[in-house]
Amino acid sequence: MLALGCVLPAAAAEPQPGDEQYRPLIHFSPEKNWMNDPNGMIYVDGTYHLFFQHNPAGTRWGNMSWGHATSSDLLHWEEQPLAIGQTFDEDGDSIEDIFSGSIVVDEDNSAGFGPAGSKPLVAIYTSAYTAKHPEHAGLQAQSLAYSLDDGQTWTKYDGNPVLDRNSANFRDPKVFWYDGPAGSYWVMTAVEALDHKVVLYKSTDLKSWEHLSDFGPANSTAGIWECPDLFELPVDGDPENTKWVMVVNLNPGAVNGGSGGQYFVGEFDGVTFTSETTDGPTEVPAGTTFAGFDDGDYDGWTASNEPGNWANGPWGSAPAAGALEGQSPVTGFVGEGLANSFLDHDWAIGTLESPEFTVEDDYINLLVGGGKHPHVPGGQIGNEPPAGRTIFDFELPEGETLQSTGWELTGDFAVDPARNPATQGGEYYLGEKRVNTFEGGPNGDANVGTMTSPTFTIDGDYASFLIGGGRRDDGTLQAELVVDGEAVRSATGRDGGELDWVSWDVAEFDGRDAQLRIRDEATGGWGHLTFDQLVIGDEEPKKRSSETSVNLIVDGDVVRSATGSNSENLDWASWDVEEFRGKQATIRAVDNNRQGWGHLLFDQVTFSDAPVPTALEGYDWLDWGRDYYASVSYFGTPSGSRIMQGWMNNWDYAGDIPTSTWRSSMSLPREVVLTDTADGPRLRQQVVSQIDGQLDPKAAEALSDVAVDGDTALGLTAEVAKLDVTLRPGDADAAGITVFSDGKKGTQIGYDTRSGRLFVDRTNSGNVGFHPSFASISDVPLALDDDGTVTLEIYLDRASVELFTDDGMLSITDQVFPEAGATTVSAWSRGGAATIEDITVTPLTPTMWQVPDPVDEAAVTLSSKTVKAGGTVTVAGTGFEAGAGVKLELRSDPVSLGAATADGNGDFRQQVTIPAAVPVGAHTLVVLRADGTEVSAPLTVTARDGGGTGGGTGGGTGGTGGGAVGDPGGDGSGLPGGLANTGAEPWMLLAAGVLTVLTGAALLRHRSRSRLR
Repeated sequence: MLALGCVLPAAAAEPQPGDEQYRPLIHFSPEKNWMNDPNGMIYVDGTYHLFFQHNPAGTRWGNMSWGHATSSDLLHWEEQPLAIGQTFDEDGDSIEDIFSGSIVVDEDNSAGFGPAGSKPLVAIYTSAYTAKHPEHAGLQAQSLAYSLDDGQTWTKYDGNPVLDRNSANFRDPKVFWYDGPAGSYWVMTAVEALDHKVVLYKSTDLKSWEHLSDFGPANSTAGIWECPDLFELPVDGDPENTKWVMVVNLNPGAVNGGSGGQYFVGEFDGVTFTSETTDGPTEVPAGTTFAGFDDGDYDGWTASNEPGNWANGPWGSAPAAGALEGQSPVTGFVGEGLANSFLDHDWAIGTLESPEFTVEDDYINLLVGGGKHPHVPGGQIGNEPPAGRTIFDFELPEGETLQSTGWELTGDFAVDPARNPATQGGEYYLGEKRVNTFEGGPNGDANVGTMTSPTFTIDGDYASFLIGGGRRDDGTLQAELVVDGEAVRSATGRDGGELDWVSWDVAEFDGRDAQLRIRDEATGGWGHLTFDQLVIGDEEPKKRSSETSVNLIVDGDVVRSATGSNSENLDWASWDVEEFRGKQATIRAVDNNRQGWGHLLFDQVTFSDAPVPTALEGYDWLDWGRDYYASVSYFGTPSGSRIMQGWMNNWDYAGDIPTSTWRSSMSLPREVVLTDTADGPRLRQQVVSQIDGQLDPKAAEALSDVAVDGDTALGLTAEVAKLDVTLRPGDADAAGITVFSDGKKGTQIGYDTRSGRLFVDRTNSGNVGFHPSFASISDVPLALDDDGTVTLEIYLDRASVELFTDDGMLSITDQVFPEAGATTVSAWSRGGAATIEDITVTPLTPTMWQVPDPVDEAAVTLSSKTVKAGGTVTVAGTGFEAGAGVKLELRSDPVSLGAATADGNGDFRQQVTIPAAVPVGAHTLVVLRADGTEVSAPLTVTARDGGGTGGGTGGGTGGTGGGAVGDPGGDGSGLPGGLANTGAEPWMLLAAGVLTVLTGAALLRHRSRSRLR
């Protein structure tokens, strides 16, 4: 029998939520499982309710239901039981999923869901009917549920759905009460997602709805429209001058790629919303059209398609007339055709190159769309190995296996040695064969074991190889370089099928013998590794450029490049080419990506004297980052404030972010106002003021007038903190700060003086390899202040950056996943010197998962620190719960001294008598609360006049009496006689708090320790 040589790691203890590496501490995240859109956000009777799209059964989208959390301040959240769950048939199959919606307080009980005089909560949500539904299979319609217990339990209305358009993409109702010239009624905004329309309805009872009007298409239509909102705001606080704001979230098509939110400002008359901020189509620039793709052929362009696929993709033999089979609608192109590499979907790769031309104009303008995969300078289109000696290429002759050529296989890989090397799995491998641990055993991702090579000699500076597949950071899934039996180098995959070059610096092992070991002890999704082409030499390999880009080629080099924005909408890109006047050039379109958004769109290449502004940047965006989506506002917030909150994620990669037991968090809630600008009223936003209560100014660190020239240490750290920064870029081409840094990786926040843009660069922020769309730069055009500075307000929370600038007119929200322990904040500049005028790092006290207990301000003061046995002392308490009863006790051995009741201010004053029989010495007077906690003060008991500890002149009998105030009497028999005149019974201590004794005034304040929650 073959013994399996794979040793599995011991099971680790389940981490607590607050200890998880990327778990936010001031943002809401569910304790476990999947979350997306915020739903039903409402303020009722002092409590904020946040409902949300939730999968109660897993960490990926599915089983859509409404989760629920509550807070008194929008920051300290307590997760509640599942609110509204799926509907199931008799066989246990879901027939209705619960998609996004809103909640209102039905003040007049207009729907009749509660008894007379009640104010039910009514949820208006999208019923997403599954294929199992007997009547509405595949459709989306609007339904109701109601709660009569402040949102804790919900009942679905028997008459659902209440609004059905016989549509598969009618969703996301947001309802509010309108009271204006047109009447008083409920108004619903919802979307026809694929038509880029917001549809408006009205109702007086929430059950019967009448169509009012439609809004859209308008501005960005590059993705489906979702999660609308409509609300009125005063301009600059003037109640006599108000405007209405229409929010439309869309996916994809946001300004920096993927999902995001745009807004419109205008008028609403109770029937129709009229936008005053809709942009018209961008005019085709004046100039010479070099390529318009309108004549049915490529007109001299050369298409290089990939053979062996279903279609002649990616470019085919002629331009497309719009969207291709399986593609969402394509918009923004000019004329009858465009170049579209979606033929064969995202799989096929290839190039499309123009005839040669002479650069004669200052600008080349062109329309670009599709995937956002920029050109990689210094990269390669293929996957060619570096110069050197090939150690393993796995191209073994027919009939030979790894085992037969000297490899040692263990575990599942030894079960059928003929599986290794594999001929399946991975992408961008070289040749026909490679190592793939999914194919190398009988159990797919559940295969475990090792493959260890024969010995070879290291005779170069670098060991380079192609690697792909799953990522594990715990050492259970990796390629290892083994020297003298010890793994001295390792590499893992990126949770993707692409193989890319990785190299190890092995110069220190020159002349030593080594082995390659493939270790797979991982199971579950992406529990496998693909490996190919081990080469040893003195050169590092060129990275494969998985680009979807249009490039200008001059003298064989890429000198200008443009890519899409993960959108099927084309927008203008402009190249300044004045420096190349008189030179020969070509334009080469490259589709070198098989992953999501692995295609390119381009059209209308025009030689011009001036650039064309991008249309996308002219629209109004709620946020310019990658991770602020489905943002809508709370219903019923105090003082008429408008508070919005969004899902801090992006549909481009939402299901792949590297969190463990949960996926996604919400943004910090933001108050939005309208303020007048040169372009008219626009939204200004800031984090809700409650955040100020979490700042820890005593722990803040500040620096001023820091000269920055290159990389500059600041001696600052931040993990959960607010940063206030004033940056003067000065002579630098770009300057800024790096956060979440470990010295090698970090997130750069900076200003580029050449482009006039503020940016957050997460391309080297830590773990970026889990999805090809994640590593990205979010940027926004921004003029420096008149004094040449830019002011930044930044909130960091372990795995996120929320940046506000221009007095709240612009924001960038991005997730990041730093390396463990990466908390350094440093400064940098490129191409010149800059100055950090001011930087303040203020820690934020956690509001989730590691919440410190509130400080107990209760205090006890004694009229004297010493008292004679049988004498009296006055006990004064402050800071106790109003109206609460407390009991008084003397230690060492517990002796009851009576009881007291705090007044409406939480104060009490009580005179007590110390029993005559109490031994002289140090004691403690304790005030005990009903919850078992205590506050205490030290008390020293001295001997009575005349000595002794018993006897007296005013004694009672039976131990039930006691003298009057000042009377040292007693019964002479010791405890428990001679108690204070309250007549209280002895009461033993139940639980003790943490005591801090302040001497001098005999004052003690009780503060509880922090604890994990």
